[in-house]
Amino acid sequence: MNTNATHQEATGGATPGWWTEAVIYQIYPRSFADADGDGVGDLPGITARLDHLADLGVDAIWLSPFYPSPQADAGYDVADYRGVEPLFGTLSDADRLIAEAKARGLRVIVDLVPNHTSSAHVWFTEALAAAPGSAARQRYVFRDGRGPDGAEPPNDWQSVFGGPAWSRVTEPDGRPGQWYLHLFDSAQPDLNWDNPEVRAEFVDVLRFWLDRGVDGFRVDVAHGLIKQADLADWQEPQEILSGQEVDKPRPPMWDQDGVHDIYRQWRQVLDSYGSSAEDGRILVAEAWVEPAERLARYVRPDEMHQAFNFEYLLAAWTAPAQYAVITRSLEATDAVGAPTTWVLSNHDVVRHASRLGLPIGTPRPNGIGIGDPQPDAAVGLRRARAATLLMLALPGSAYLYQGEELGLPEHTTLPDEVRQDPTFRRTGGAHRGRDGCRVPIPWEADAPSYGFGPTDASWLPQPPSWAEYALDRQRGVPGSTYELYRGALRLRREHGLGRGTLRWQESPDTVLSFTNGGLTVLTNFGPDPVPLPAGAQVVQASAPLDDAGRVPTDATVWYR
Repeated sequence: MNTNATHQEATGGATPGWWTEAVIYQIYPRSFADADGDGVGDLPGITARLDHLADLGVDAIWLSPFYPSPQADAGYDVADYRGVEPLFGTLSDADRLIAEAKARGLRVIVDLVPNHTSSAHVWFTEALAAAPGSAARQRYVFRDGRGPDGAEPPNDWQSVFGGPAWSRVTEPDGRPGQWYLHLFDSAQPDLNWDNPEVRAEFVDVLRFWLDRGVDGFRVDVAHGLIKQADLADWQEPQEILSGQEVDKPRPPMWDQDGVHDIYRQWRQVLDSYGSSAEDGRILVAEAWVEPAERLARYVRPDEMHQAFNFEYLLAAWTAPAQYAVITRSLEATDAVGAPTTWVLSNHDVVRHASRLGLPIGTPRPNGIGIGDPQPDAAVGLRRARAATLLMLALPGSAYLYQGEELGLPEHTTLPDEVRQDPTFRRTGGAHRGRDGCRVPIPWEADAPSYGFGPTDASWLPQPPSWAEYALDRQRGVPGSTYELYRGALRLRREHGLGRGTLRWQESPDTVLSFTNGGLTVLTNFGPDPVPLPAGAQVVQASAPLDDAGRVPTDATVWYR
């Protein structure tokens, strides 16, 4: 393996902003902490647990949607972008959460869902009541059907969640009418971003939350807002991750060049609220885009500040695969003067403590359930700890998903009858969906709902095995996953790893090694233990060294 490459920090000539090295913690509100005991997490519950995040050592929190919503897709079907779903609390609760977070030195990023609204949004209600061609329908993607009586969808696009991406409406006079596009659930109609009214509305939404003190926005489906003008048929399987080969056309619904004009406008809005290293407000792209050079377009100097590195999340657990994706990612973002943003888990993928417990080379499953091949829990946790320590040593920003600091695995035996992800329903159970990574997290081993709330209620059932992962079983326990995260985050700050320089070290094909911030980082992917140089002083390790002081398989160490 060629390991002569060097990464020098690139900032485009500007002073690095706080986001270039931040560690940001994702909170899935319905599953973090439940203050009122109804079995669903809420904003007061999050506020009550902020000390945990400050103690852990993260820099900011990102909140998944808490807006008014029928919850057809767990809040990603937004009915009102300027309010709070009563299930989660009130606007006053949101204001208090923002204030209390800032008092602890935590910045707050909120989710923005611009690709689609809920079918319960007032705009869509107006569109259904209006005639074809009306201004109300121009806010969405309505089209006449194909065939002599319009009974066939306008094109062959499929929903990410399974089934057709089009649904037919009944017109006000009772006759079958036009079709509307929904790249996700039928309760999530896609907006028409070629409409100036849509663009103006979201600028106003940005200002509403910026005025309330948020520090930025994570933009859902950032690569999907603009569709190819002719809505051409697409014969390939529908995947949110485009991942197209260089010599193949891009899907007509993903990563169209027109999205960048939208983000340039938004960047101007955010910069008007502060653009310095300390007070900058940020835009974060959820853009499932490959290759890395294409993703880097979203973080050019006048667009977004970060883009999730999903290619890294998907990379195989081998030294060559990890080296390739890290090198490619750093080179692509350096070319546009932006930080690389690393991530291993979130609310849409199988948790990495379970995903890495599957045989190497297994395609990423869309959920794991009863009867599916089960991960090796011990191997998965061992690799997850090693992967996290590797990730936190890389230059750039990093995202953590709630519960991963506890080593929390996927709930891989969740009964099908309790699943709520529309993916499960729309694929007829062929895909288990994302519920397994969304189960409420455990805080106290012997408390009702493991301390998630004051009662036993939990909107998804928690497995009995989760008692051992509870925070109170790990806090202060040397070698626990929680203490591993806490120690790594402290060392990351002390050594400035997020703003550092990566220099690869020569190593065998089963080992990855580099220096950064005065530390050497070594991950052993191979079956045999690897010796450290004479005199090496280990400052952090994902697993104990063997009796001979060697790094065991599936382990990462930081040493001087």
